[in-house]
Amino acid sequence: MTSKVFVALRVKATPERAFEAFVGEIGMWWKPNPLFQTTPRAPGLLAFEPGEGGRLTETLANGKVFEIGRITAWEPPHRLEFSWRQANFPPELKTQVEVRFEAVGDETRVSIEHRGFDQVPLQSAARHGFPDQALLMRLAEYWQAQLAALRDTAT
Repeated sequence: MTSKVFVALRVKATPERAFEAFVGEIGMWWKPNPLFQTTPRAPGLLAFEPGEGGRLTETLANGKVFEIGRITAWEPPHRLEFSWRQANFPPELKTQVEVRFEAVGDETRVSIEHRGFDQVPLQSAARHGFPDQALLMRLAEYWQAQLAALRDTAT
C-alpha cells in the first residue's frame, strides 16, 4: 500500500500569511470530521504551540486538553511538519504530516503530505472497515476540505 496522501491548493496570500493562518488561526478554520477524530469526545478547539517540539492540541469545552502531535520541523514560512495521532489509533501509533508553503506569483501553493497510515492495523477502528485504497481516498478528501477552509481564512 502507498502510505501517503498528497493534496495541494493555492491561496491568495503570501507564504508568510498562509503559514500564519495555518498555524496561528487553525482554531478558526479547522473542520472536524467523524472519520478522523482527534479526540474521543465532541470536537474542541485546535491550536499549535509554535516552534520545534511544540504541541498540536485540541481543547474541549470542559477545558480538557488532548495532544494530537508534536512539531518535528518548524521552518516559517516554508515548511511545517508534525506528528499526528487520532483518538482511535492503537496505542503508540503516530503518523506524520508535512505542510509546505510555496510562492507561485501572488499566491501560495499549500501542500500537505500525510504519511504513515500503512501502520494502522487492518482491524483498527481508525480504518472504519475501509480497505487501503478507500481509506487513503477518504483521508485525501479530508485534507482537501481542510485546505479549502484554510484558503477562505488566509485570503
